[in-house]
Amino acid sequence: MGSISRRVLVSATLLLVLFFGVMVAVLEARFRVIADQSLQDLLDAQIVTLIASAEPDQVGNLIPRLQDAESKLAIPGSGLYAGVLAMQGEVLWRSPSAIGSLEDFGLPQQTGERALYSLRDTRGRALLAVSRGLDWEGDAGDSQRLTFAVASSLEGRDAQIREFRRGLLRGFILLAACLLLALALLLRWALQPLRQLAMQIRQLEAGTREQLDARWPVELTGVVGNLNLLLGSERTRIARYRDTLGNLAHSLKTPLAVLRSSISGGNVAADVVNGQVDRMSRIVEHQLRRARSGGASLGAAAIAVLPIAQDLRAAMLKVHRGKDFSLQVDVRPDALFAGDRDDLTEALGNLMDNAAKWCAAQVRVSVSVAEEGSGAQQRLRIVVEDDGPGIAAADRQLMLERGARGDEHTPGYGLGLAMVREMVELYGGRLEVGASPLGGARLEMQLPGRVG
Repeated sequence: MGSISRRVLVSATLLLVLFFGVMVAVLEARFRVIADQSLQDLLDAQIVTLIASAEPDQVGNLIPRLQDAESKLAIPGSGLYAGVLAMQGEVLWRSPSAIGSLEDFGLPQQTGERALYSLRDTRGRALLAVSRGLDWEGDAGDSQRLTFAVASSLEGRDAQIREFRRGLLRGFILLAACLLLALALLLRWALQPLRQLAMQIRQLEAGTREQLDARWPVELTGVVGNLNLLLGSERTRIARYRDTLGNLAHSLKTPLAVLRSSISGGNVAADVVNGQVDRMSRIVEHQLRRARSGGASLGAAAIAVLPIAQDLRAAMLKVHRGKDFSLQVDVRPDALFAGDRDDLTEALGNLMDNAAKWCAAQVRVSVSVAEEGSGAQQRLRIVVEDDGPGIAAADRQLMLERGARGDEHTPGYGLGLAMVREMVELYGGRLEVGASPLGGARLEMQLPGRVG
């Protein structure tokens, strides 16, 4: 697709060329109309001047008297010509400027008529002519019909139009260059965040940066947030695969040792071998299942929380059917979890099982979605509470550590909390342990989610 700046500049250039081209044509046409009207006004004024200066000659013909010897009518070939025509069309008088340049002034006009027409001089140059017919009454009471005609070369008008066009083109070219320069600077400033994003992505590829910056323009916030989520998910997934391989190798050491000892003893029991093989299969399947669930990923379908919580409630009541307690589930119906269903089932089931184990008579599960944020920034809040003895403040952090055990004489939630914490952190969330208003423990998972 090429550069965005180049595409915008090329598009803007084409639009400016089209716009200024149309404007030049429109303004030139308007200027041509004004120039033609000015030339007509000049010719009409010249006819009036000729009529006002006309006097009878010795034979009684009416002849204009030029007052200014330096006027264009007195200079041969000046481009401004005048003549007086009789009723039959013969030329009674022509200005000195027309001698050798213009022989024909057109047809005579009726009394009171005015005509506008084009002529050609002896050199083929275009002329614009105006003629007017009138009746002239002499001192003796006689009357004669005359036509006064004035013609002007169009070279002056055309030169003005060409100069006007050149001025328009120069002005519009300068204006277009300034506009394009301003647009280029504006695009450079407006697209700076995109160049910065591209630079940071190159740094990610080079390994000099772990994630993108958090502050971006509004239009890029969602994209960058999802990219950071994807990067964090992939890093966590890789780390989880590495840990899984270590766990798998460590877990297979014992059954392999049993098989080795059975074979080396020369008396291989089929049930021993089958039992150890089944055990290794379960270990491999469990570890691979945990490795596959690598946290939140872009494009994954969101999971409804309410059905999972209801299924786990039914299961807990069956598992702990020998204990008299109530398990209340208060889940927002449209709450969705952006992750793997098995991960949520395992984590929430672990918390509900521990709460049912340690409660006195009541367990409460509540799920809500934080209103602040949008997209990848939304958070699902899952709270599990009971009215049991709770977890001592000094032991809360210890219970979240992998492989750590609390005091056997102190009520606690055991090693299961470490597994829940690992799952929550895998999704970029947080597990908090505190005291519940019911009197026991309160555990809150904050996970990626949204409202369906």
